[in-house]
Amino acid sequence: MRVPLSGLPGRVTIYEVGPRDGLQNEKAVVPVDVKAEFVTRLAGAGLRTIETTSFVHPEWVPQLADAEDLLDVLPRSPDLRYPVLVPNERGLDRALANGVTEIAVFGSATESFARRNLNRTVDESLAMFAPVIERAHAEGLWVRAYISMVCGDPWEGDVPIEQVVSVASRMMDLGCSQLSLGDTIGVGTPGHVTALIEALGAAGIGTERLAVHFHDTYGQALANTLAALRAGVTVVDASAGGLGGCPYAESATGNLPTEDLVWMLRGLGIETGVDLDELVATSLWMARRLGRPSPSRVVQALAPEVSGGARGLD
Repeated sequence: MRVPLSGLPGRVTIYEVGPRDGLQNEKAVVPVDVKAEFVTRLAGAGLRTIETTSFVHPEWVPQLADAEDLLDVLPRSPDLRYPVLVPNERGLDRALANGVTEIAVFGSATESFARRNLNRTVDESLAMFAPVIERAHAEGLWVRAYISMVCGDPWEGDVPIEQVVSVASRMMDLGCSQLSLGDTIGVGTPGHVTALIEALGAAGIGTERLAVHFHDTYGQALANTLAALRAGVTVVDASAGGLGGCPYAESATGNLPTEDLVWMLRGLGIETGVDLDELVATSLWMARRLGRPSPSRVVQALAPEVSGGARGLD
């Protein structure tokens, strides 16, 4: 049944991160043809913003060393967006050479994660992003900023909201169009999420410029998403089949599964443009290629029905 709640948006944009954030966490390298088919199937299910890959050095993330090859074979359409992650100016050079029109940079709210993920301090990472964003704007690119560890850090513990707001404000002042708030280890709860979004609004970063990126380590991803929607956010990051994980939290269950998100939004009467059966079929297809079941509860619940009725599973 579809039973709307007052105070929620009528439509939500799902920012699909499975091909990038999901597959980069795989131990084995997924072949380009499988990645391309994955993206194609996601688009066929109605997802219109699909973060496809990252132009990082191959030694850092060998799973995404085939970025150019993947972009070469992806289907193109005026209504499909394929953002890519760009860590530095060399990555931007590669993105521009491959006709990319949307990029993302990935920062941290904490010094510990900035050093471990970027081998830089927060200040140094912002200095690295500045020329990337400036050049991207000069080339007409759309730029998203990720900020990780917004609710907690495995080395520093609780992360003060004012610290997150300070780093977020500096990132957005560089000229980013959208800010994705990442609860990287999944420790956030709805009250914390609401307070953070309100504090960002008070600092001049309104919900029209925000997205949320929740991990489900402690089973809070959907609750936190609902809190963000109530606060006015309309862009939610998710990963088909729950692909991806966090190496810094014991028993981390990874990204919010896109299917679980769509199930909740559909029940609330919120439009996404996504065909849930096709999406579940896509995640079942990818799970077989990865050799393990999907952690998504909705995929598990609908798998017999979809396997029996959907076409093109093999």
